[in-house]
Amino acid sequence: MWQKGCTMAVRLGILMVYLLITLIIGLMFRKKAMTNRVEFFMAGRKLSKILLFFTLAATNFSAFTIFGLSGAGYRIGYAFYPVMGFGTGFMALSFYLIGSKVLILSKKRNYITPSDYIADRYNSPLLKKLFSLIMLLFTLPYIAIQTVASGKSLNSLIGLPYLTGAMLISGFIILYVVLGGMRSIVWTDLIQGLMLVLFTLAAFLIISGKIGGFAAVHRQISSRQPSLLSRPGLDGSMTIGVWISYLVLWFFADPMFPQLFQRFMAARDEKALNASIVFYPIITTFLFFLTVSIGVMGRFVFPDLPASQSDTIFPLLLQKYTGVFLSTLLLTGSIAALMSTMDSQLLTLTSIVTVDFMKSKKPGVFKEKLTIVVIGILGFLLAVKPPQTILGFINKTTFNGLSVLAPTVIGGLYWKRANRYGAIASILTGQALVICFSFGWLQVSGMLPVIPILLATIGVFIAVSLLTHSGGENRGDCAIPVCSLPV
Repeated sequence: MWQKGCTMAVRLGILMVYLLITLIIGLMFRKKAMTNRVEFFMAGRKLSKILLFFTLAATNFSAFTIFGLSGAGYRIGYAFYPVMGFGTGFMALSFYLIGSKVLILSKKRNYITPSDYIADRYNSPLLKKLFSLIMLLFTLPYIAIQTVASGKSLNSLIGLPYLTGAMLISGFIILYVVLGGMRSIVWTDLIQGLMLVLFTLAAFLIISGKIGGFAAVHRQISSRQPSLLSRPGLDGSMTIGVWISYLVLWFFADPMFPQLFQRFMAARDEKALNASIVFYPIITTFLFFLTVSIGVMGRFVFPDLPASQSDTIFPLLLQKYTGVFLSTLLLTGSIAALMSTMDSQLLTLTSIVTVDFMKSKKPGVFKEKLTIVVIGILGFLLAVKPPQTILGFINKTTFNGLSVLAPTVIGGLYWKRANRYGAIASILTGQALVICFSFGWLQVSGMLPVIPILLATIGVFIAVSLLTHSGGENRGDCAIPVCSLPV
């Protein structure tokens, strides 16, 4: 009993030190965050190369990076690695196609939210509200994912009840975001990003070493379950059509995450964004290999985990092969991953609610801070009944729903004839299809639903834009010559 109490005390102590560091960072930037919305939400549009890169990376490296990818490696094998490592790295091209153009416009026209660009480009308050609403509806479940992961992490880490752990992490995130806004987030992202990469690498080296070495364990896997090393994967699900579907999904959906979109506009200049475009594929191919590989090796150690528990393979391996101090320290890296995503989502969704849906002439950001608390509580409530697996849940909701917004953004940047009627029709069509596929009313074989959804969305966007005339209402020139191509 005494030994168990000491173990819990050590684990709780490590966790609290880390959480207090994030709180101190929030306090450091409290005064600057209090001044106005641009400072609170955008860090004054002054994110440097290093800060922008780490906040883009850490924001996108969520609980899914640790738990979802290792779980997918366990269930599917290495077939899922190129889908994530190369597919997500390829997403850097969309950073250039969308981010660099939006950055130029935001500095000229003072955008704060993604919908500020939409309203300016299409001159439609209705479209702005619709665009913002879609972002809210499909990003809030992703906040719940981080809350779910925090509850599971602390349950395995120090034995806290699931809901207690989720509440503790959510509370600290809400607190430092309220205190320091975007500036506290980007500096914690720098720390959390470094922790995530270094601790995941350490976990990979320790686990592979304890099992008998990376090469040796993979020789065993090759003889026992060679399908873990095959292109179709253990269950044969990773066909060429599914591979391509995932590449399309990441390319169109990820830049539509409002927290990433907003960071394009917070960059100091194009050089800062270009640095992220170069280094982002490098970090994804490296980090995602580590987490998928840990899941594959976990199959060798724990061969009979049900699918619903596969997302726990990472902490299970750490508990088996490391001591109390080291396992706690390494699992703190997974907590850093989910915190670095959830804090950004909280702040960005707050900006959407307060800027796009509320009118305020009062100085300061009190209302904005109150909204952060409300959204954080909503995310917690959604996490009370967690989904079976992280991968399945977000594939059915967030990614498909947000990918529907991409034609409106890209079309607005590169096609002068694009108008609000085409944009509204395409978004409504796409969301109707997302609902139909999510509930099983429509089905597709050999690929993910995102392919027919996007084909229909793009087709409607082009057709309606060509068939309708915007008159003086369409601001095809708002993208400036650098962003607009003639019809």
